[in-house]
Amino acid sequence: MQKNITIVGAGLVGSMLACYLSKRGHKVSVYERRPDMRLAGYVGGRSINLALSHRGWKALKGIGLEEIVSTIAIPMTGRMIHDLDGTTHHVPYGKEGQAIYSVSRGELNRIMVEEADKFKDVDFHFDQRCDSINFNTNEVVFEGVDMQQRTVKADIVFGADGAYSEVRYEMQRTPNFNLSQQHEQYGYKELQIPATADGKHAIEKHALHIWPRGSFMMIALPNLDGSFTVTLFAAFKGENSFEHLNTADEVKAYFNTHFADAVRLMPDLVNDFFDNPTSSLVTVKCYPWKYKSTCLIGDAAHAIVPFYGQGMNAGFEDVKELNEILDATNESWDEALDMFQQQRKPNGDAIADLALHNFVEMRDLSGREDFQLRTKIEKKIAQHYPDKFNTHYSMVTFSDLSYNEAKQRGEKQGKLLDSIMAIEGIETKWDSPEVMQVAADWIAANV
Repeated sequence: MQKNITIVGAGLVGSMLACYLSKRGHKVSVYERRPDMRLAGYVGGRSINLALSHRGWKALKGIGLEEIVSTIAIPMTGRMIHDLDGTTHHVPYGKEGQAIYSVSRGELNRIMVEEADKFKDVDFHFDQRCDSINFNTNEVVFEGVDMQQRTVKADIVFGADGAYSEVRYEMQRTPNFNLSQQHEQYGYKELQIPATADGKHAIEKHALHIWPRGSFMMIALPNLDGSFTVTLFAAFKGENSFEHLNTADEVKAYFNTHFADAVRLMPDLVNDFFDNPTSSLVTVKCYPWKYKSTCLIGDAAHAIVPFYGQGMNAGFEDVKELNEILDATNESWDEALDMFQQQRKPNGDAIADLALHNFVEMRDLSGREDFQLRTKIEKKIAQHYPDKFNTHYSMVTFSDLSYNEAKQRGEKQGKLLDSIMAIEGIETKWDSPEVMQVAADWIAANV
């Protein structure tokens, strides 16, 4: 039976959800507080390029959008580590042929809205802020830029309105709603490396560039026009933090000290630094996601920091798995939404924890020789036992394993790697039969 479904939020998850639900034969109305990005354009300055990977591609394939999205995606086969002295080395993400894909958030959102708008019975309404929800009557009140209010009645309501969700705020007033909102003591600033004079990329195009500096770092992801979106992550206060970057001279000195090889590629560094805001990082965990006929999805249910590149992929996977649950329950909506939150909640929590851990890895560990050796050993074991052992990164990024299972397996494998790294003289015998025997014994006992 056709349902009237209201989706709050026309971002990436909301527009994908609209596609899937329309494909199922439902009438979908999407309300977005921002202007139509197809007309107003995308406002930059606080973006981190998205890293589209296996889970996201699978969800796009389910509605036939993988081909069009592939036209705006640049494959990144690994990390390019920039040491303080300017030397670089490439660390592959996975096996040969595996990559994550740099995608502009604004361009992807535009494509997703355009494609959703082509589906039958999908209507978009922009400049409409969610003001309140009556959970008993399934009525949502929206307020437009003209300050006029409109009340919309639906059979099902989805909150896909991001980390600072208005729908979640309304649900906080319902019985037994639990919320954890953790702001990191770190912020981020968007900068840019422009294209060269002939329109080319100034540094390696097919890599995610990282300048790890212990308690802070900078990253750069490629864009189609030859530029790179650069992001500085640093503490708000303390040593090497944003609080000490208040003048042009302070900014120049900071970057010349810590990122000298990048400075020569950033002619607008000072202007970018002061023109763009310093944005915050937040992790949101909550439960339940469902109250009566309203359900949270994507960042509204599980906002995470961006350091595993899985925020969008997790949201897309939410939509794909909801679609599969609707199939399995013959669209018994109450049962399906209950099953959805029970199935996805542990995975949302797991990827949130993994993302926070990966921040430490990227900024503190990725430039250290002992960590690089540990990564080489992990990959060597995975090559020897491809059916029984996979790298932690690959389990999260290139597999269908649930985030929760990937986290648990990664923690177990971490103990094996700890024991191997403790072997005396591991620096010279890391690829010896002795090390592989330790791995073989562990796999025999644990897999």
